[in-house]
Amino acid sequence: MKISRVSVLHVDGGWRPWTFVKVETDTGPVGYGECSDNRLAHSIAGCVRDLEPLVVGRNPHEVEMITHDLYRAARHAPGGVVQKAIAGIDLALWDIKGKDLGVPVYTLFGGPTRDRVRLYWSHCGTTRARYAPLVGTPPIRSFEDIAALGREVVERGFTALKTNIILPGDPAQVWMPGFGGPPGSSDRVVEPWLLRHIQTLIATFRQAVGPDTDILLDLNFNFTPESCLRIAKALEPYDLLWLEIDNYNPEALLQIKMSTSTRITSGENLYGIRSYRRYCELQCVDHLMIDVPWNGFCESRKIATMAEAYDINVSPHNYYSHLSSYISAHLCATLTNVRIMEIDIDDVPWKDELVEPPLIEKGYMRVPTRPGWGADVNEKVAARHPWAR
Repeated sequence: MKISRVSVLHVDGGWRPWTFVKVETDTGPVGYGECSDNRLAHSIAGCVRDLEPLVVGRNPHEVEMITHDLYRAARHAPGGVVQKAIAGIDLALWDIKGKDLGVPVYTLFGGPTRDRVRLYWSHCGTTRARYAPLVGTPPIRSFEDIAALGREVVERGFTALKTNIILPGDPAQVWMPGFGGPPGSSDRVVEPWLLRHIQTLIATFRQAVGPDTDILLDLNFNFTPESCLRIAKALEPYDLLWLEIDNYNPEALLQIKMSTSTRITSGENLYGIRSYRRYCELQCVDHLMIDVPWNGFCESRKIATMAEAYDINVSPHNYYSHLSSYISAHLCATLTNVRIMEIDIDDVPWKDELVEPPLIEKGYMRVPTRPGWGADVNEKVAARHPWAR
């Protein structure tokens, strides 16, 4: 069996594209990987095309060697788009290998270590603030709408939620200056009124969900370390599972972590084990996020194993299509240091048609048992929803 073709599918995800790599073989199964990116979909597709000649004609079972060869070929431009393209190919190859052997991917790594994975409802309120008509949910016009959403999370069986800084209104907004959020400077400073607003937002969620449901807040890259620390201190009474801070300066994260009882998480924008090494060495986070569609399966397991050596739990960064949820659950089923897994609940209606939705029971996703990832991309549905740039 040889690899005969590598191609890319772009699918309309409503407000972002979903990007899939499809690897075909001359006599065997087809494999799918996901490497979605909100803004660089064409760049990823071009990179996959550039890498295709290094893959065609090879045995798809030799995943580790193929992936390593792709790294070596692109070592002059590591990370970012290149990493995501390699990850998409890597994931599609693991899908092929599992299907060809008739086993789920996690069994190739000694799994499963679990039969279900705890989930948190991600972008809880964020999606409704931005795209309520598109996803068919109630809008977020007031803090009572925030409270109602918190109660809905509990009623639907979830034990954790993650939100962003939502500003209820008509229309509602999400605090992300420069990226579709309200106007703001590039100084990344939390003003007193915004700090009070964040406290009110989290207090509203906490009152609605009670003491036993975990709350997570994602600050993205929106604030300086000094402002992040002020937010962390202000939220200490609400016992967050974590405050998520994107920052390429692990020393700054260490300063924040050592100055607050609020737990700190980072890592979703890092690529490769070397990028994560300093974060582990400094013990600058309480949890590490790993984006499997951006790192690939081989590299994600290496990162998670390194984190385990430093007694750090990991959580898959997963806000893409259902295929990514299957892939991320497979990673969790090979590890013994998982805290929780991200998943988006509010989404476009054709998401469930594009890839069969995973089985979710009482806030936990069942680990799939079918060969490969356990689900394929429905290309007929993909063709009905092309992504228009």
